Amino acid sequence: MRYSRQILLENWDITAQERLKASTVVILGAGGLGCPVSETLVRAGIGNLYIIDDDVIEMSNLQRQTLFTVEDIGQGKAETAYKALSKINEYVNVSYSDQRLNDDTTDSLIKIKQDKASDAPFLLLDCSDNFAARELLNQVSVNESIPLLSASALGYSGQLALYEPYKQTGCYHCVFGEVLKKEPTETNEPMTQTCTNSGVLASTTTIMGNLQANAALQYLGRGINPLFSQLLIWDGSSMTQHKMRYRQDKQCQVCAD
Repeated sequence: MRYSRQILLENWDITAQERLKASTVVILGAGGLGCPVSETLVRAGIGNLYIIDDDVIEMSNLQRQTLFTVEDIGQGKAETAYKALSKINEYVNVSYSDQRLNDDTTDSLIKIKQDKASDAPFLLLDCSDNFAARELLNQVSVNESIPLLSASALGYSGQLALYEPYKQTGCYHCVFGEVLKKEPTETNEPMTQTCTNSGVLASTTTIMGNLQANAALQYLGRGINPLFSQLLIWDGSSMTQHKMRYRQDKQCQVCAD
């Protein structure tokens, strides 16, 4: 009964629901994108959900990070999200890590994949706002042949793509390369636009998070990539969206042979 409204859908039957139940998603980031996408997947009946985030909740997060309340300020995002999601659907196996993703901790992602049945759907979800983290997650996707569903939200707009680099259709680096890097700061660190330094409308992250959830459900439940070789661009200021095709950069330093 919990999933009966989904099972009533044409092209979404018991088989799709069981496939979703066998699926595993790893979400990097429990913020403005991670909160709505994780909640939707848990309500829809994902089997296993693993959240990675080393940040703590601040007052400014409450405007858009929908799993948190004022009582949670100062608490870790990953653990707080884990507790909230576990209450929403007790039949989903939710776990978390409050370690920062880096070269030393990416092994945990690989182990999660290895612990699952080889034919069980597995998906990486990029919900971060950090260029270095996105590139690192993309490297794992390419090296381990794991699909990567990457979303971003900034201001009034967002972008979404589902990369399957093992099909030689391109990866995150093929599409964006170094373009997100700005002029070096005084500390010589690369600068990127984020919600912290540029702002974001509360609805932008919620919409992009649920578009990401929609793509994940299609992929995990039905085995369909609704964004095959396409980057979806959503503009909230004009209420429009369009898609741009991309292809593998044969000179890509990450996925090209």
